This record gives sequence, C-alpha cells and structure tokens, in this order.
Amino acid sequence: MTDTRTTIVVGVTGGIAAYKTCELVRALVKRDYRVKVVMTEAATRFVSPLTFRTLSTEPVTVSLWADEPDAKVHHISLAEEADVMVIAPCTANVIAKIAHGRADDMLTTTALATEAPLVIAPAMNVHMWRKEVTQRNVAALVARGVCIVDPPRGELACGDVGEGRLAAVDDIVAAVEAEAARARDLAGMHVLVTAGGTHEPIDPVRYIGNHSSGKTGFAIAEEAARRGARVFLVTGPSHLPDPFGCEVVRVQTALQMRAAVLARADACDLIVMSAAVADFRPAIAAGEKIKKTDAPAAIELERNPDILAELGTRGGRAVLVGFAAETSDVEANALAKLEAKGCDLIVANDVSDPSLGFGTDDNRVLFVTREGVERTGVLPKRAIARELLDRASRLVGGRRGE
Repeated sequence: MTDTRTTIVVGVTGGIAAYKTCELVRALVKRDYRVKVVMTEAATRFVSPLTFRTLSTEPVTVSLWADEPDAKVHHISLAEEADVMVIAPCTANVIAKIAHGRADDMLTTTALATEAPLVIAPAMNVHMWRKEVTQRNVAALVARGVCIVDPPRGELACGDVGEGRLAAVDDIVAAVEAEAARARDLAGMHVLVTAGGTHEPIDPVRYIGNHSSGKTGFAIAEEAARRGARVFLVTGPSHLPDPFGCEVVRVQTALQMRAAVLARADACDLIVMSAAVADFRPAIAAGEKIKKTDAPAAIELERNPDILAELGTRGGRAVLVGFAAETSDVEANALAKLEAKGCDLIVANDVSDPSLGFGTDDNRVLFVTREGVERTGVLPKRAIARELLDRASRLVGGRRGE
C-alpha cells in the first residue's frame, strides 16, 4: 500500500547537537509525518544510524553507494520523495557546501537534487557563525528561498557564550510544518503568471521596450509550481531559463502576450500579472531596417491593450494580482490601480531606486488590498514570490470558501 503521508527528509551533520535531532525526528513522527533520515559520516560519530532507524521506522542512509547493483539512484529517489527537507544540525561546512553547490556525500547530493523546500537549522561555535564568510553563505541560501532557523544565543558546548546553539526543537518543527503547508497549498490549482517586458518593433532590429528582466515573474512561477500548482508562465523576451515544473510560453509583443493570457485565463484559479507590458507600440512597424538617412523625425504610436484591466472587467473565478512599478506616490497610485483594474491584490514598488526593482535580485514592495497595505523590507525576489503566494493562496481559499 502506498504511503500517502507527507515525507520529511531529515539531514544530520557532524555536530554535538546531533543528539537533539533524535527529539526532532520523534516530534515529526508523532505528528504523523513519514520521516527519512540521511546522515553524513561525521554525524555517525555522535548518533548511530540505528537510533534514527528505530525512531523513524525507516531505513537510514549514510553512503552514496547502494548495496544492491540494481537499486535506484538513491540520492535522486530520496530527493524526489521529500515534501520538505530539513538539515538539523547543519554545520558551517555543510552550509558552505550547499551554498556553493558542492555535492560530495549523500546528504549534500540529496539537498542539491531536491526540488522540495529546504529548512536549515545551523549549529556551530559563535565565532564560526559570526564570520563574514558564513554569513555570506547563509545570505546566499536565503536568496535562493532556503528557510533558516537562526541559532539562538546561549552557552555552547565548548564553553563560549553567543549565537550558535541549535534552535529549539519546537521552533524547527514549526518551520518544517510551515514549509509542508506551503508545499501543498496550491495543489490542484491552475496559476497563470506573466513576466518580463515586451518588445514592440519599430523595424526588424529596433524596438520599444523597458528594463524588466523577468526575475520576479519567473520566481513567482517557480514558487507556485513548487507549491503544487499547474503553472502557465507567459513571458516576454528574457535570458532566464524555463522555471522548473512550468509550462512556458515565450512571446515578444503586448498583442502576443494578450492572446496567450486570454487563451488560458478562464481555466485559472490565480492570475499574477507581473509583466511590464509596453503601454504603446509603433503604429507601423517597418518591414526592413530603417537607415539613418531615412529615419523619420517622429514615430507615431498607438496604445496597446490593457490586459490587466481586461481581465478585471471579465470577472471569473480567478484571483487577480497586478503589479505597479511607480516612481512617486507609490501607495496612492497602487490603491488607485487596485480599484481601476478590478484587482484583488496589487504588488507595488518604487523603481526610482536603481538598487531595487528592474534587473536586480532584491526588491522592496507594498502588498495592497482593500483590507489594507503591508510593506516589506528589502528581500530577495524569491522571498517576495513566497510572500506574495502566501497572501494569494489565502485569497484563493477565501474565494473557494475554504
């Protein structure tokens, strides 16, 4: 019989706090999770695999090398089984490996191969934790969407006092359960995301466009796919690779984006319009490159369709999320757009700051609904995608009466 329980893969690294992972495994099993443990060789110096096998009632994996020649590639099968992967304790060494993509043992290969949410609970000496290189590695993981359960301050095994203790088991369990809930909160839903800018041709080599990179939309699409949704990503020109688990439609112009969106909108539960669609296009696009000597003094423009407003007036079952890139009066303009476009949520940001917004890895946004306005600090765009979908999934649930 197939086990339908949520599967938590617990990684254990070589630190004195490994004994606390026994409590973590026991707590997760009591909550009816299926728990599979993977250990580093160093971790077995602190706790035996037999202990974890007894607590989890599942085989424990240490070596990359399977005993049976016909066995599955175990780090891949284990990575695919995981609904959430948690590493507790996680040493500075393993944090560095994961941050830099090194995979030289069973635990790190599984962490690199999994598409499941990753929770890391660090534990180490306070001086190691505070080192700039460790903090850079942690920041790199956070930027990739990893949940870090910060080590609290206290007396350490070595006698030093400071940050570095493994977080309380209840705090780690809470983080795992939050990620497990996120991993399935869009299951069975259809989500449409638009991303990037559009290119409106002047001639075969020139166009009207903007600075949108598509990073936010791609992050939203991938996060939605990770959370169980069937995702359609309609994107303007972008150098970014297709996000994992998404059906990608690449377009060039606003008219092409409109056609792709409207063809899919009626089947969707959530539509996130993050693309920076050009408001205008040349009235006539030349069939051949315009020579400098023949260039007109002015280019006549005509207005592109407002795809977001069109969706808002069509109604339907989908929760509609719009974006507002502003250079002034951000909140006021976002509130006006919320009403004018018939949206359920507006994500607004100030693009006058060159360090945030278009083309950057970080942003600072306002989430604007009819119930109020919430502001974020500066966050990686993957974190903003997560925050957005947390709110959007609640709106979808409310519309469904859940």
